Amino acid sequence: MISKTSSIRIVTDTTATLPPEYIAAHPIEVVPQVINFGEESFLEEVNLTYPDFIRRLKSSAKLPKTAAPPPGELVKAYEKQLQTAETILSIHPSSDVSGTVRSAMTAKESAFANADIRIIDTRTIGANLAAIVMDAVEWAENGIAADEIVSRIETMIPCGRIYFLVATLEYLRKGGRLGGASALIGSALQIKPILQIKDGRVEALEKARTHRRAFERLEELVIEQCPRSAAAHLAVMHADDPENAARLVSDLKAALGLDHIPVYSLGAAITTHGGPGALGVGFFA
Repeated sequence: MISKTSSIRIVTDTTATLPPEYIAAHPIEVVPQVINFGEESFLEEVNLTYPDFIRRLKSSAKLPKTAAPPPGELVKAYEKQLQTAETILSIHPSSDVSGTVRSAMTAKESAFANADIRIIDTRTIGANLAAIVMDAVEWAENGIAADEIVSRIETMIPCGRIYFLVATLEYLRKGGRLGGASALIGSALQIKPILQIKDGRVEALEKARTHRRAFERLEELVIEQCPRSAAAHLAVMHADDPENAARLVSDLKAALGLDHIPVYSLGAAITTHGGPGALGVGFFA
């Protein structure tokens, strides 16, 4: 846990998919993403739990929409952290897939122009964002200076790898998050694409003929590229697909000789765009 005397505090958001027990154990602020079902608006994990979100998603005639946390939510987070800290590291998902970085900048400029708030666009999301946040918390806990922590994060960012499968491209298409993978739409019924987060955007990596082959290829990519060390922060991510996530973990543990691989539920905001059944891996090469 970060020392009470630490001059650095961390702010992030729910796209980091941090486990609730981790959040409870550390003095970090996790700002909720906004989920809109028609005229109803919810704050992720505040008044909309993930099981409730999945139930609504499966029964809703229209897909929900997401919005970045409004600047006011970040202002509240910064106010709270500045009570005990001199510096805030505000660590968020790629600005190409989320407006959270823009909201953070607006919050800082409108209310804390003279405060030491450093807003970091990690160019990633999900488990890789969680790994960066948790490393930053540990470094602050151990007395590492803010400049050094930011430098270490900047070193991590280009090393991140996220590969994932989706049950359908429709969620990404309707949410406008397909990026360079949009060329796959015309042949989506004939292929099972393997997607990646590259330079902060969703891009196509490869195409497989069947879901089984796509799953196997996902494993191969990890085995080929992931370092055999804790610094790789290998994790499995899924959207309402615990069975395939468990299978992926079991296979990768056996192949890589690892005792533990964390599993992250992707949360409402990410599932809105990836769709139920999305399955992925994240690590730092």
